[in-house]
Amino acid sequence: MKITNKIIIVGIVGLMVNMCVPPEQSAQEDYAQQKAKLDSLREVRCPRLMSSAAEYYRNQDWPQTVRIYGEIADLGCDEWNAVYAPPEEIYQYYSIAYEQMGKFDSAEVVLLKGLRKLPENIQLRTRLAYTYKKQGKYDQQIIEYERLVDLDPTNTTLLEELAKLYKEEERFDDQISMLSRIMDLDPSNEMIQSELALANESSGRDPLDIYQKRYEENMDNISYGLDFADRLIDADRADEAVSILRRAIRIDNSSKLGYRKLAEASKIIDDLEGAASALETLFKIDPRDQNVAINLSDLYIDLANFGKALKWAEKAIDLNTESGSGFGQKGKVYYLAWDYLRKNPFSTDDRIVAKLAFDAFSKADELGYRGFNKKAWLSENAKDVLYGKAQWFMADSKVKNRRKIATQSKEYEWVIESIKPPASWK
Repeated sequence: MKITNKIIIVGIVGLMVNMCVPPEQSAQEDYAQQKAKLDSLREVRCPRLMSSAAEYYRNQDWPQTVRIYGEIADLGCDEWNAVYAPPEEIYQYYSIAYEQMGKFDSAEVVLLKGLRKLPENIQLRTRLAYTYKKQGKYDQQIIEYERLVDLDPTNTTLLEELAKLYKEEERFDDQISMLSRIMDLDPSNEMIQSELALANESSGRDPLDIYQKRYEENMDNISYGLDFADRLIDADRADEAVSILRRAIRIDNSSKLGYRKLAEASKIIDDLEGAASALETLFKIDPRDQNVAINLSDLYIDLANFGKALKWAEKAIDLNTESGSGFGQKGKVYYLAWDYLRKNPFSTDDRIVAKLAFDAFSKADELGYRGFNKKAWLSENAKDVLYGKAQWFMADSKVKNRRKIATQSKEYEWVIESIKPPASWK
């Protein structure tokens, strides 16, 4: 009986002792023991697994890569040592292995698990957006890019990608918002400017408003002025473009593009003298540009100022004697002047100018010029149009003694060349 009582007392005391130990302390001790065991296991297993995963990945053995990374994730190596087992690398390469196997749904699961641990990781979220794309989950792809843009609001690559996705889904207002943000970050991006104009068009807005607003907010920005003028020209408002361009070149009188565009806009509104003035200034800035000389020659042809047209054609020849362009332009001046001034029947001066045109076209032809050229027509009609042996035979003795024939009439007083007849002409 005494022994029984002792046993009962010992039991009661033991129970009381156990009841005095807080349950949470016991749980913490158990957790600490379990963690110590797991950490010890990770110290041994994680380095080996990471090495094997890297080897399989390099060899593009995707099934084995997936298997090893699965073990790494289950063992929690991403929580063991961020240097030797970086979490972002584990989930990135794990998902890529699934992608290479065409299992984008599995890659999605892996990436979502990784993002629960690393919610602000750009690379993992970008890969997740890619898996959504491959699965046709376009709404979720857009959501991921919206999160990416929130994480990195100055990343123009992300902004452009999101703008592109909005465009594909015909969410033009959202596209415009993204493109506008890019323009704020990169105001000189011409490709984005074009996209913004198209987006406004698609949304039913006038894209011109974008360029006008940008220009009016910074009128001293030459680039904005030139862009706005371009859009005005496209909108058949060249007269307004001229005003914008004149202001632009007052700010920067060395802007070759400004003078070029001013000439273009002035020509559209039939202000040919204004166009010529702009090009002449441009030529002063860049006196080696043969195309400017040829364009000036064309303008003066349109103004029926054949003397100046010939002067600029000669300038074009001087700039590049190996090119047929200048000689072709010279022939053009003579031919169009002849066509404008000729009499019926043809005068001697008409025939001289036609022959000068023929000679210039022939020289251009020799140099491989393939532009405006009336050599063939003049040759076919030589007897009726050109100054030739028959006209020389009828010339007076003074002309024959000089061995050259030049124009005499007031209409052709700008022609300074003369024809030198061959020795066979008596």
